[in-house]
Amino acid sequence: MKQKLSKAKRQAEVLEIIRKYSVETQDDLANFLRKRGFEVTQATISRDIRELGITKAPTGSGRYRYFVTQEKTPANFDRRIRRLFQDSVISIDYSENLLIIKTLTGNAHAVAAVVDDIGISEIVGTIAGDDTILVVVKPKSAVAGVMERFNRLRIQSPE
Repeated sequence: MKQKLSKAKRQAEVLEIIRKYSVETQDDLANFLRKRGFEVTQATISRDIRELGITKAPTGSGRYRYFVTQEKTPANFDRRIRRLFQDSVISIDYSENLLIIKTLTGNAHAVAAVVDDIGISEIVGTIAGDDTILVVVKPKSAVAGVMERFNRLRIQSPE
């Protein structure tokens, strides 16, 4: 019989699994956790990934895997955001109070997670598919400013 284990223990296990194994999907991660005695749902896995700052990155063989990001110091976070936008974002457009960000296939979730972490108060939320992100902005008058900020992230910064 599987026992209910604490969130802290589960998340520590998630970090260990991600660091130790090449985990490509949430399903893979759930299977690792179940083998270790944790009862998990897809929603739990998704929430843990977001809370722990885990993201997907290309492995170089055309596949993607989860990895634990570096500590979110302001400099590291800014570099990560810029690199992700420059490498992944294809276009940004809007309609009314909605921004649509098109990314390379498989990169929308990572970009959406960063958008959520940026802390722009006018962003109500994001929804990510495989290559498209819907960003809800409130008020409508803030859309141009948010879009301009995202477009600046796509421009190579002098270093």
